[in-house]
Amino acid sequence: MLLALAAFWGSSFMFIKVGVRELEPTTLICARLAIGALALLPVALLRLGARTLLLESRRAWRPLVLIGLVNSAIPITSIAWAETRIDSGLTAVIQAAAPLFTALLALRFARHDRVGGARLLGLLVGFGGIALLVGVQPSGNIVAALAVTFSALCYAVAAIYSARALVTVQPLVSAVGALAAAAISLLPFALVQLPSRFPSWEVTGAVLALGIGGTSAGYVLYYALLAGAGASRSILITYLVPALALVYGAVFLGEPVHTVAVVGLLLVLGGVAPGTGVVGLARRRVQATDVGG
Repeated sequence: MLLALAAFWGSSFMFIKVGVRELEPTTLICARLAIGALALLPVALLRLGARTLLLESRRAWRPLVLIGLVNSAIPITSIAWAETRIDSGLTAVIQAAAPLFTALLALRFARHDRVGGARLLGLLVGFGGIALLVGVQPSGNIVAALAVTFSALCYAVAAIYSARALVTVQPLVSAVGALAAAAISLLPFALVQLPSRFPSWEVTGAVLALGIGGTSAGYVLYYALLAGAGASRSILITYLVPALALVYGAVFLGEPVHTVAVVGLLLVLGGVAPGTGVVGLARRRVQATDVGG
């Protein structure tokens, strides 16, 4: 499941790059989110039932709308806009900073969770990698790289907020509700930026792949992974997605793999494990297993 999810999410950056060739970022992402919500709806209805889905959605509609904006509409549109200017692989590498921002925000919103020693060093190394990737961009691409960095910050804010606001809401309800809210919020912008002609089969296929594979199937896999492997192992997706995105971009789009991108990737991911506390968590799990025999 981990490899399948990484394949879906890693390819999303490539498909976005293909989609923005003919579609405006808002139109592309609105279509992606709408298709994702519609494809995920039957799964939610089968698993939860229409009554439960409707009642929980109505009860939590305010946080669902906010999560839809901060976790989907705003950051993914920012990523799509950035990919009109920079490579898809580089976009994935910069976006991998989301767990670092989550750990940084935890200093303010989870004060009991102190950061020092290896965790502080991890944060510094990870953000150093982001500074390197943004700083080496040509002047015309710095804003695009910053837009991707902003999307990573949005994902972190959404993670912190949803952990509190949606703790009693079932994951499928959160997924369908947030995706639908995000698609609706982008609809006015998408309608005024519709293409003058129907997209080519390549772009149409990219939109379907993003909506069905990267969004609806991706959510189902992710929640199944969380249930089966736990959060501490699911964090491995952070390491696989940018690496696969670099490979997809190089193989299928002919994007060059620059040394600075690889160095930046190593710095970012090298900072994620200690910076987010995953190393310490894994060590404690191993010790607990040893004690338990």
